[in-house]
Amino acid sequence: MPELPEVETVVRTLERMIGGRTVTGVTVRYPKIIEGDPAEFEQQLKNQTFREFERRGKYLIFRMTYCTLVCHLRMEGKFYVMDPSEPLTRHMHIVFDLDDGSQLRYNDTRKFGRMEIFPLDTDFSRFRNLGPEPFDETYTGAYVKAYARSRNTPLKTMLLDQSFTAGIGNIYADEILFASHLRPGRNCHRITNADAAAIADNTRTILRRAILAGGTTIRSYTSSLGVTGLFQNDCMVHEQKICRICSSTIKMKRIGGRSSYYCPQCQK
Repeated sequence: MPELPEVETVVRTLERMIGGRTVTGVTVRYPKIIEGDPAEFEQQLKNQTFREFERRGKYLIFRMTYCTLVCHLRMEGKFYVMDPSEPLTRHMHIVFDLDDGSQLRYNDTRKFGRMEIFPLDTDFSRFRNLGPEPFDETYTGAYVKAYARSRNTPLKTMLLDQSFTAGIGNIYADEILFASHLRPGRNCHRITNADAAAIADNTRTILRRAILAGGTTIRSYTSSLGVTGLFQNDCMVHEQKICRICSSTIKMKRIGGRSSYYCPQCQK
């Protein structure tokens, strides 16, 4: 699933590619992707212009002329900007015709992605119980410690909880915990103030680096807009075999149904 850096990369790439473009028509080829009535979706977006591009957690937010379009890519959703003469594949479920003659196509092999229209002035700061953004001033060591104190779950589970902080997924949770020298299975209420500060600091450091690298190209997340993520080259533990620091064998265990990678020597 695309995580915060990948979604940020998609948002900023689309801003460059379709910012200021007006939708002349919409075709919904798979109605279940649309939250609400697909016919109304098509009608509401017609003649609307892509004005502003935002991200909240893993949600893409497009401020249009008179409404806001919100999209979640889920597991394998991707956007393509293509010429209408190029063939439509069976996985291209939503097609936006643009005023420059191009098309914005939403491709989703597993059909898990969702799109929904909201009022133009919608405030997404408390959207769907999402926690603070990792780059918010409120996301501090003190916040991490206070949140963890009342939980009895593994650290990996806490980091993946979108009500804790928005946007972290499996890849970056592993990398954050490695940088913080903490095992993913460690109970979150056992962390110290120093541990909590390390989690907050390393979250921002790693996510910034990943954004600069265009995200991570790994399995289902690949380039669809001419940008291929490179952060997989910097992963220290996720899907790695040998620790780059101590040369120990990287271990993997299932935590909350998710594969969790860690170094048994560098993480305690």
